[in-house]
Amino acid sequence: MAYHHEVGKKGELLAASHLRDKKYEVLHTNWTYGKLELDIVARYQDVLVFVEVKTRSTQYFGMPEEAVHANKAQLIRRAADKYMQQYNLQPNEIRFDIIAVTVNQEIMHFEDAF
Repeated sequence: MAYHHEVGKKGELLAASHLRDKKYEVLHTNWTYGKLELDIVARYQDVLVFVEVKTRSTQYFGMPEEAVHANKAQLIRRAADKYMQQYNLQPNEIRFDIIAVTVNQEIMHFEDAF
């Protein structure tokens, strides 16, 4: 596995653990539908939360959360729609979060990020 894939996988594991520590119920990780992907799908109280995880081993390319641009957010929204269709979900509330993980394993959780 390429180094950047290993870094990303480790970041996703740390993010899922972080959510569980905050009493989120992690429903799926790395859910895919065709070319669409959701890093983490979780439930917090009555809110269905779609989480994009960004991990960086260096700040050379900027902070992890800066990598979620408008096009990426649109793809995540499309994936969330497909997820809810597939599982016949009609939640009262949904939210899109970003979890940024840095090289020193610092975790920043941006709720309702887009």
